[in-house]
Order: sequence, then structure tokens, then C-alpha cells
Amino acid sequence: MVYLSVGIFLITLILVIWQPKGLSIGWSALGGAILALLLRVVTLKDVVEVTRIVWDATLAFVAIIIISTILDKVGFFEWAALKMAHAAKGDGRKVFFYVTVLGAMVAAFFANDGAALILTPIVLEKVRVLRFDMKKMIPFIMASGFIADTTSLPLVVSNLVNIVSADFFHIGFLNYAVHMVVPDLFAFLASVLMLYVFFGKDIPKSYDPTHLSHPSEAIAHKGMFRASWVILAVLLAGYIVTQLLHIPVSLVAGVIAIVFLLLGSRTRVIQPWQVIREAPWAIVVFSIGMYVVVYGLRNVGLTTILGQLIQSSTTGGLYAGTLAMGFIAALLSSVMNNMPTVMIDALAIHSTQATGITQQALVYANIIGSDLGPKITPIGSLATLLWLHVLGKKGIHITWGQYFKTGIVLTVPVLFVTLSGLYLWMRMIG
Repeated sequence: MVYLSVGIFLITLILVIWQPKGLSIGWSALGGAILALLLRVVTLKDVVEVTRIVWDATLAFVAIIIISTILDKVGFFEWAALKMAHAAKGDGRKVFFYVTVLGAMVAAFFANDGAALILTPIVLEKVRVLRFDMKKMIPFIMASGFIADTTSLPLVVSNLVNIVSADFFHIGFLNYAVHMVVPDLFAFLASVLMLYVFFGKDIPKSYDPTHLSHPSEAIAHKGMFRASWVILAVLLAGYIVTQLLHIPVSLVAGVIAIVFLLLGSRTRVIQPWQVIREAPWAIVVFSIGMYVVVYGLRNVGLTTILGQLIQSSTTGGLYAGTLAMGFIAALLSSVMNNMPTVMIDALAIHSTQATGITQQALVYANIIGSDLGPKITPIGSLATLLWLHVLGKKGIHITWGQYFKTGIVLTVPVLFVTLSGLYLWMRMIG
């Protein structure tokens, strides 16, 4: 049964990453789940339990992507990018820093996928307008993709990994933010430092801002643009209410997405049904299906073995346990994708005897490792694979070898600093 469970998991994972002939990740995960069910690796009771765990996370993620798509069509993100490009006043290093700031903000509120897939084309377009050659463009392109994941820590909604973990361990929006905003600052500062060290010589010292259009020209509809600020304020307030009233995050995000769609339809800025059709519904099927496959590993005791490894790492103290958990999650994410990793690790942590601050450190270290670790390899996260696909469509091809050489050098130091920041912050707040 062990070999059967592992075989199903590996086949499913290969299909999810490879996506032969454009095969949807949802179909691959669903096929793996059905196979696990037919071969009795999992039961119908397991399927019900998995659905209970991930439904809120996946629907919330879909709603957030819908909201970010509408904002993109309104011109919100392009307006912000132009604002920052003009604010830098021709200073190349300053605009590079502003790009990382914008990427971190978009990742925090609209998830890493939103930052990577929406912001990257905008950044690429602007650096082309500024007439940068390829050597000068690469730092901006890589920074927009890298920062999208490394700073997707602060809020529950910043990454699907965060939502799944928070739901599994019943962590409220405010509690999560209290524990992760500070480590995210460590991640941001470390990311910026490493990006400057790695790409510093290729970042242009100056540029001509007159080539850029005025920010107001990016706005597709002034009324919708003004409404966007109100929507975002209500959305943030709604996130806070989810913990106070014990309601699902997906309910708040879903209602806001529907209201935004209705507003957009009245102004004809967007076509609601097109936005809905293009939403990542495959993620819903993928999350449930992949978790069912992972549950098969749990049923044969493999997550318990991992739990014992994690448990043993804590004997060296809280710092050692935090670092070990984070790097275990990062390593697994880099070779088998972060979604299966965070699910496997969550089940493993749950099987340990860790309690109190130790369990909290393990949970948050797992999230950090699963958010940052994927940047080591191109297959670490679906966002990175999609990001590479978007760049390819724009005529920019980054080989897996080139990506790996950059990814491992940038990620390992940032991961170490972020986990250290988590440990110091956990010690402070108890």
C-alpha cells in the first residue's frame, strides 16, 4: 500500500508540473484522487474531510484573483507603476527599489499569483518604453517574479499556502498577521539586498522619465478607479471581521468580488462573465484533488515519519526547530511544488507532540519555507511556471538552468534571514 500511495502521488505530481498538451492541473489532481479512491488508498470519509479543510482557502483565492483582475482592467496597477516610475525622477536604482515595493504590496493584498502574473507584464512594458536593453531589463523582470513569492507572507490572503495552513490550524486573520508581518519585513529587506547584490551592476543608473505616459492615462474609468479604493478599504475591514465573527474568508472576498463585478458591468469597463470564466477554477479542483492524494501518504504513515523528523529537530531548541522546519519545507517545495508540500508538512506537524510556541513556530516556519522555497527551482510553484509562460509569450525566454542558478543564490540567504526573523519575533511576543 505504501508503494501504491507513493506511486499515485508521484504520477499526479509529474502531470501537474509537466502539464502534457496543456492538461489542466485540476484534471491531473482529480485523476490522482479518483485513482487513490478506487485503489482504496483513501476513503470517501477522507474526501469529505479534505473538502472541509480546503474549500474556504481555494474559493477565497479565486475571489482574490477575480478582484485583482478587475483592478488590472481598471488600470489600477499600471497607474501605481507609472506613479512610482515618475516618483523616481530618472534614478534607475530608485525605480528598481520602487518596483520591489510595488511587488510586495500587490503580493500582500492580492496574492503572489496576482503579483507575478499581473505586475510582471506591466513592469516589462514600462522598461521597454524606457528603451532598456535586455541586460538592463532582466533585473526588473527577475525582481518582479522573485518578490512576488518572498513577500507573500504577511496576510492570510497573500498566498494560497497561507490560507490552507491558516484553515488547517484554525488561525484567524488578525492572529496570523500579528505573527507574520514582522517576518515579512525581514523577507522584504533581505530580498531587496540580495537583488541589489546580484543584479546591481546591470541596473541602469538613470533613465528618461519623459518616455513614460502620465499615470492618469492608465485609468480606464475614473469612477471605477475611485470605487476601487473604497472596495479595498472594505475588503481589508472585512478580513478583520472574519476573525471577530468567525466567518469564512471566502465569504467576505466572494461578496466583494461580486459587488465589484456588478459595478464593472454597469460601467462597461469589464465583461463579468468573461472575468468569471477566466478565473482559476481549476485551483479549486486541484486543491481538493491534490490534498486527497496527499492524504493517501498520511494513511500509510509517511507523514507520521516526517513528523518524527520534525519533532527531533526541536530537541535542539526553538531556533533549531524553526530553521529545520523552514528548510525542510523549502527543499520539498523546490522539488515537488509548494502546495503538496505545505499539505504534507501540515499533517506531519499535526502528528507531532509539539504544543504552544513550538507548534506555532513550526506552523509559521512551514509557511515561510513553502512560500520562499519554490523560488529555488522553476517547478517550485504554479505561479513561477505561469510567470515563465507569460514571459515566453512576451518573447523573453529564461531557461531552467539560468533560473536555478539565480534562484538558489537569492533564495537561501533570504530564507535564513526570514526564519531568523520569525524566531526573534516569536521570542518577543511569546
